[in-house]
Amino acid sequence: MPYLIDGYNLLRAVQKTEEFAALTDVQMCRAVSDYLNAVRDHGHIVFDGVGPPDKAAFGGIPGVEVYFSGPSREADDLIEDKIADNTAPKSLVVVSSDRRIRTAAAKRKAVDAPADLFWQTLLARLEKQANRPAPEPTEKRHGLTEREADLWLDVFDLDS
Repeated sequence: MPYLIDGYNLLRAVQKTEEFAALTDVQMCRAVSDYLNAVRDHGHIVFDGVGPPDKAAFGGIPGVEVYFSGPSREADDLIEDKIADNTAPKSLVVVSSDRRIRTAAAKRKAVDAPADLFWQTLLARLEKQANRPAPEPTEKRHGLTEREADLWLDVFDLDS
């Protein structure tokens, strides 16, 4: 399910908590990227305004496309357009606590995710991911190659 996120709405909801009061928009986008990678999905984050002059920090965030609505348009307008233009709205997750956006999502039967609940889900998933043990090396099940074994024998100065 692709995600469509009201950027400043999510950021303001997150910044209300003491732990994330200093979170920046770029840091939030990277956290969303990590979450979307964990759930193997992608998304669009839409912010109001023109954004910073140098938008390089928003580029190259895996799985996330960041948009700014422009000087004479609200992010809500752009988000509503994206909801209306979506060819599979039932598989779209719309993240916002804004009533206008949630109503537009409901009209198209998109999945509605309030910003604060989405952030809690994101944090829980990333914490679970961080606590997952690292995968075993293939050598553990298949053994070393002959060349690797010879290298280790040389390291420990043993005869083969």
